[in-house]
Amino acid sequence: MTLRTRTLALVTASAFATAIAAQAADLTVDATRPPAAVRSEHLRMGASTAPDGQTLGVNNRYLTRNGQPWTPVMGEFHYTRYPPENWGAELAKMKAQGVDIVATYIIWNHHEERAGQFNWAGDRDLKRFVELAKANGLMVVIRIGPWAHGEVRWGGTPDWVVNAMPTRRDDPVYLTYVERYWREIYSQVEGQLWKDGGPVIGVQLENEYNVGGPGAGVGHIATLKSLARRIGFDVPLYTVTGWDNAVYPKGEVVPVFGGYADEPWSARQGRLPPKEVYAFRFGSRVGGDLGAQTTSRNAGTIESDMDNTPFLGAEFGGGVPIMYRRRPYLSPDDVAAMLPVQLGSGANLYGYYMFHGGRNPQGHTTLEEDDRQGGYNGMPIVNYDFQAPLGQYGQVHPVADAVRPYHLFMHAFGARLAPMEVQRPADRLRGRDDVTTPRWSVRSQGDRGFLFFNNHVRQFETPVQAKTRFEVKLPGGLVTFPSRAVDIPAGAYFVWPINLDLDGANLAWASAQPLTRLEDGDGPLYVFSATKGVPVEMAFSADVEVTLNGRRLKAAGGRVVTPTLTPEGVRELAVRAAGGKRVRIVLISAEQARQAYVLPFGGKDRLVLSQDPIFADGTGWSVRSKADAGFRLAVLPALDAAPEASLPLRRDKGQGPFQVFEAQAPARTLIAEIKPLREATALPPSEIGGRAKAVLQPYAEQYGRSGAWTLSLPKGALDGLSEAWLEIDYAGDVARLFDGVDMLDDQFYYGPKWEVGLSRFSDRLDRDWTLTVLPLRADNPLYIQPEVKAPIPAGGQVGEVRGVRIVPEYELRLTSGARE
Repeated sequence: MTLRTRTLALVTASAFATAIAAQAADLTVDATRPPAAVRSEHLRMGASTAPDGQTLGVNNRYLTRNGQPWTPVMGEFHYTRYPPENWGAELAKMKAQGVDIVATYIIWNHHEERAGQFNWAGDRDLKRFVELAKANGLMVVIRIGPWAHGEVRWGGTPDWVVNAMPTRRDDPVYLTYVERYWREIYSQVEGQLWKDGGPVIGVQLENEYNVGGPGAGVGHIATLKSLARRIGFDVPLYTVTGWDNAVYPKGEVVPVFGGYADEPWSARQGRLPPKEVYAFRFGSRVGGDLGAQTTSRNAGTIESDMDNTPFLGAEFGGGVPIMYRRRPYLSPDDVAAMLPVQLGSGANLYGYYMFHGGRNPQGHTTLEEDDRQGGYNGMPIVNYDFQAPLGQYGQVHPVADAVRPYHLFMHAFGARLAPMEVQRPADRLRGRDDVTTPRWSVRSQGDRGFLFFNNHVRQFETPVQAKTRFEVKLPGGLVTFPSRAVDIPAGAYFVWPINLDLDGANLAWASAQPLTRLEDGDGPLYVFSATKGVPVEMAFSADVEVTLNGRRLKAAGGRVVTPTLTPEGVRELAVRAAGGKRVRIVLISAEQARQAYVLPFGGKDRLVLSQDPIFADGTGWSVRSKADAGFRLAVLPALDAAPEASLPLRRDKGQGPFQVFEAQAPARTLIAEIKPLREATALPPSEIGGRAKAVLQPYAEQYGRSGAWTLSLPKGALDGLSEAWLEIDYAGDVARLFDGVDMLDDQFYYGPKWEVGLSRFSDRLDRDWTLTVLPLRADNPLYIQPEVKAPIPAGGQVGEVRGVRIVPEYELRLTSGARE
């Protein structure tokens, strides 16, 4: 089972869940309620105008950019958890995945582990990271804490602070050190704020803050904002996290929200009930347990502030961490199905935690959260991959392909979506365990809108929604579609348009998802993707001329409705409103949508279909393939001239309107040798305890009971390659990789093969490494999903290496000869 091809078994939600849910009637929603009025005077933010006149703003409904509604994508990437020499390439990858804003914790103990000794060099060089973000066209939100969490010891607060004074409140001694720390941060970003022409547009204060008592609560957040402003942090947006009964001063900050597909911080040993992230939010923005380490029974501020603030996200899980006691293994759909739900619930900023994984830096000691040192969770010493779209070594995980189509949708249609009101359907879920009632919503403004649907719930079997049609009551009348009822497959999720303006031609509805809008020499070009398993129809207003395969379609019943379209290959339509311009529509399959990128080349945005990860890097594109040594790209609009390429490039037969290129790299075979070094010995029973009163990770001396293997890697493994991936197939409890006594990486076993990028350790490949695996006892009560967990004999333990291999990664470079 690999990260690229894995499928996870589903289990039945309850006795009443069936294979098919028959619909007795159309699904209905009254979408006549107008959006609330836009207000912004009550939100006291900072300087919003850049030197070139560009503006950013926020109101009670959405963000704005240059006065227009804006629905960006934000992705978390911790610079201190990644080698600085690779920051530029990784930020370019994030940009290629559709990220607009990079968010990052500034983790106090990563910079001031010892009092007064600040470290802003190497992988702590915040100034360089911010500059590289700007160079890659990314804005930045800095999460300055001082308490961050981030699965770091004491939430990132240095030991010397925790040991000497009260924290997270208006204690004068504590605030003295916070101010010193924040002034150091400001010295790194001075001149890089939005008002200076820089990329820093926002500051998050504290994190998951619901602390009460003297000097705490709302007043403490007000104190922190005042301090930040006094130091010089003058930005368009000040935020706080709004979940778990968080408190904040209204109008001074804007709350942000999130939700995760699983809860590794939970002490539960089995499957969780259906998560709230898969059910549309009507009347609430809080997505269940997000792992806050403090608890409060008092109501949070958001309960009385929803009408005054937009629904913005900062921690929608791009994955989840692997913690010692609970180790969820997510499928791409587990993460991607959250997007139509949150967008359909009103989210107007989709922020991921994490979008890019990493590794914990090593200081005078290890800095990870540790349940044996008073932390609530037990974390690996090094590994912070997070199962994120971009992994610990920069690898593009399959989840990136699943979420990217929604980023393209947000870029092309987010300005239309942001002002739209959430409209609740007539049928409602019967409770948390109800996985049979259809999950959907509409967002609309006047007679235009989008329909959002989700039929995926992690680890639960959802039914086929049989014979489904939608009735949407708009101010201008009832829209019913598709023309024929369809069966919506189990696991499907999508966004469909209602009265979408295609440059003057009205698309009344479509059972296909809008993907993007492009321009070429023939005018506007809209790309839609099919929903897997659902026939595609498109209906246009009667005054729209629709041509399919050279034949003009006739209007009937006040609509021009296409015959059922199948996206085998690519389908193309041409439409023209009365007196309007010609607009083309290209329909691609759901599988092709997961290969879709929009990237600049030759001064123009292009849609690229590629099975391999691709990103723009200034003068062209870089494509990375580790599936095989072959490359195939389909490009739309066609390139004006043949690009320069690092490999022999050939033109293939076009794929509909797409221009197709292929290339082949010389294949390489790399062999890793592994030999037993010592056998594992029997482990004692696991211990229960800690703050979570759950199974604790092993104490340090227990790792001497691990089995060990000597690992020899080929010299020159990286020659001629962009990367070489060490893939370790093992089963056990904890695996660790050493060069001598230096720990290179570690992992808590959770099912998939362990992938290690060798370029990170290029200066260590000329000597043998040691791989250790601590066995897993059959009676250890930690949670690993049953469908991927290695079998363990009753009363026994398992700690084995099944095999290792090296997977080469090849690169194709295409350049246009001009800066993008």
